[in-house]
Amino acid sequence: MSQTRPRMLVDYSSSSSDEDSEAATHRNKKWSPRCLEQNGGINVSPARKKPKIEEQLSKARLPLPGILLDMFPEDVSSQTEDSSLHGGRVRSFKHERGNWATYVYLPYHPEEEFGELLEELLSLAGAHGAVWTPQEELHLSLSQTVVLRHHWIQPFNRSLRAGLVHCKRFVCSAGRLRLYCNDERTRTFLGMEVCAGHAPLLDLVQAVDRTMKEFRLETFYKEPSFHVSLAWCVGDLTVQMGECLQGMQRVVDDHEEGPFLLRLDCVELRCRTGNKTFRFPLEP
Repeated sequence: MSQTRPRMLVDYSSSSSDEDSEAATHRNKKWSPRCLEQNGGINVSPARKKPKIEEQLSKARLPLPGILLDMFPEDVSSQTEDSSLHGGRVRSFKHERGNWATYVYLPYHPEEEFGELLEELLSLAGAHGAVWTPQEELHLSLSQTVVLRHHWIQPFNRSLRAGLVHCKRFVCSAGRLRLYCNDERTRTFLGMEVCAGHAPLLDLVQAVDRTMKEFRLETFYKEPSFHVSLAWCVGDLTVQMGECLQGMQRVVDDHEEGPFLLRLDCVELRCRTGNKTFRFPLEP
């Protein structure tokens, strides 16, 4: 006569044997209250699925408000220090989340004939072995590039607007080529220097500098050489390109209809902060 062996109960862990307790724990889908207490209320089993309550809480999480997403856009967080991804350009300062590169400028909208002139100038410059890249956005700088914290952006621009309230529109012109190099000596710029309109430009710089001082930021150069940068190349080539500059100036002076003058209608000042542009119309 066969005997029926009693079934072993595995639904509860025993405190009398560590091995039995461990085996029972792995067979159970849930940890006993005592086990949770011994582990500080934390289930350390790597294979255990999330309880339904945790899953419901995870699904119930609300999305971040749009204002917070705007503070940290994806294009800012994905920036890299790899200069090979930026045509060889090197940052003037290390990128950090919440820091916004900022500068103030006057935009230049080129005439049709300017494109042909620039192409001829860069052809001459390229003959000396350097690879020149035309500027994507032509402008005349009225400040150095500074760093703003995100919560400074609106107060900074309000201060700028208040300081420019009495500044009038004007016209300035440029016609003399010059080479410039940034402070880090990592890039050389071919620029066209202003030859008429210095006084109103200095007035604008003074207004911008007042805002810079208010936020304890670096002001513009004491003796600025106002210019529009036309193109740039990697490295400090100011000496190497000096011999070529005279020939390039002849191209400007011997233009078809007389010496070429780059004309800026200064009707609007702009502030670029990261990927945002703020506009400040000047008084008629």
